[in-house]
Amino acid sequence: MGLVTGLFTLPLAPVRGVGWIAEQVRDLGEKEYYDVARIRGELADLADAYDAGELSEEEFDAAEDEILDRLEEAQRRATG
Repeated sequence: MGLVTGLFTLPLAPVRGVGWIAEQVRDLGEKEYYDVARIRGELADLADAYDAGELSEEEFDAAEDEILDRLEEAQRRATG
């Protein structure tokens, strides 16, 4: 970036900074959302809730399908 371009785009620096921060937050959120260990923990918690009678079979099946889909996507992301 040249000196003139830098001076003309200087007023946009806060916008670029906010964009960068939003990108970093999104990346961190995705990293946590697709963490395989965290997903397996959620599956274990779900099974415990079902065993304790806190969930019906339909609720359990729906939640399990959602979590397993996320686990599959996490494993796909991990392998590239």
